[in-house]
Amino acid sequence: MTSCKQWNTSGSAGPLADERPYAANPTGTFFNRVQTYEAGAFPATETVHLPKSCLHCEDPPCVPVCPTGASYKRKEDGIVLVDYDKCIGCKYCAWACPYGARELDEERQVMTKCTLCVDRIYDELLPKEDRKPACVKACPTGARLFGDVKDPDSEVSKAIRERGGYQLMPEWETNPANQYLPRRITQSTDAQG
Repeated sequence: MTSCKQWNTSGSAGPLADERPYAANPTGTFFNRVQTYEAGAFPATETVHLPKSCLHCEDPPCVPVCPTGASYKRKEDGIVLVDYDKCIGCKYCAWACPYGARELDEERQVMTKCTLCVDRIYDELLPKEDRKPACVKACPTGARLFGDVKDPDSEVSKAIRERGGYQLMPEWETNPANQYLPRRITQSTDAQG
């Protein structure tokens, strides 16, 4: 979340406002939120962190509801973006998105969302290993992967196949490009003497 906020605040999408950050009811604009919850029953509980951002759907419901055409899907790579100059902040896209990926930037009164760091992934001035979204680049455990899901030989396609990757809420038939991998369960072993 932090790397996403930092990159996008200083990048082409920013500034991403934070309103009343230290007050009782802070708000802010984030492209990437992580929901944390406890799963299981005591004493066998575990903490689950679920990252949520735009899933860059093949059939994004947020695009056709936009009255100005500000929400659009790029033909060349399928990335779903917002043209801030056309956006009127009506929130129709937020109501249409089943994943909760759209947010109103209260300061600019425009709808915002994950851009997949489009300004990073195509920046030829960056070394090739840095041409990935900020969240992927910053993830210390390698839990986030980036690549072409339509290329069966890509790292992400292989991981999805081998580890049983899945789409969130397939019943919506949005066919999201971003997919989730099941958690790898690690067992802690106590040293016995």
